[in-house]
Amino acid sequence: MVKYLIIRFSSIGDIVLTTPVVRCLKNQVEGAEIHFLTKKSFQGVLQNNPYIDKVILLDESLNKTIEVLKEEQYDYVIDLHHNLRTLLVKNKLRLISFSFNKLNIEKWLITNLKINRLPKQHIVDRYLETVRLFDITNDQKGLDFYISPEDTIQISSLPVNFQSGYVGFVIGAKHGTKKLPVPKIAEIIKKSNLSAVIIGGKDDMAEGEEIARLTDGLCYNAAGKYNLGQSASLVQQARLIVAHDTGFMHIAAAFKKKIISIWGNTIPEFGMYPYLPDPASEIFEVKNLSCRPCSKIGHKECPKKHFKCMNLQDEEAIVASIKKLWNN
Repeated sequence: MVKYLIIRFSSIGDIVLTTPVVRCLKNQVEGAEIHFLTKKSFQGVLQNNPYIDKVILLDESLNKTIEVLKEEQYDYVIDLHHNLRTLLVKNKLRLISFSFNKLNIEKWLITNLKINRLPKQHIVDRYLETVRLFDITNDQKGLDFYISPEDTIQISSLPVNFQSGYVGFVIGAKHGTKKLPVPKIAEIIKKSNLSAVIIGGKDDMAEGEEIARLTDGLCYNAAGKYNLGQSASLVQQARLIVAHDTGFMHIAAAFKKKIISIWGNTIPEFGMYPYLPDPASEIFEVKNLSCRPCSKIGHKECPKKHFKCMNLQDEEAIVASIKKLWNN
């Protein structure tokens, strides 16, 4: 038996993006036992994954967590987060470890000086490079997300006009500069004239209600009404997904959905565009803005106050793409 500890503390999307590493280690290393250390808030992303033998949750006391980890007697640590906290964990465990290259210098160069030294490589392939010494090869099966039977939403439970098919519109994002303005989302839905289920968390409920109000019955606001697994079930059963650069975009890719991803202050070149989704998927971004990308993560609001990266998104082109993917 070879016992691995994989570490990734955040976020939903980042953890979903690590799942090919988990699967390939489990399937390609004989006798591999996989444990995954993460925060309690992300337990739901991993708890149904059949390739993970044990999910370990970060305690409020890092020292307590390290004592738990020491008892497991791991052979290797795979650090896919690579920050100060994971450095402390590795130093305390004193095991052979492999750490993910976050490309912080390259990201600083493009966000601050607009000098692009980023590799033309998806972050999944960079995660897999972290374990290349174990002779792991990319199985090209994409991302994983597993929904428990009790979280599977019955389409018959939705309002009648959404039961024959819907666009899943993921309206949320952790940072404001990754999100389309509410009026723009409403206009896209109205112009597409298709039933849309609004998907998001509790923080998105109010915006979801406003979009539903503005779209004259075309929307069902599911934001905040379902847990993570149930919301993922709504994503899985949608005809197509419209999403910002956020975790549910990656969950949609795990289900091989047709994805229309809309990018604001971040850029696909960071390597976090949808990984192996339906080939018909499309990316929308406002190119050639001198201020973009303004951050590797995002801001609460546009530092320049004009928010051109989202305000200048081509509504007509997005609507045309929605209709095309719906009909195909």
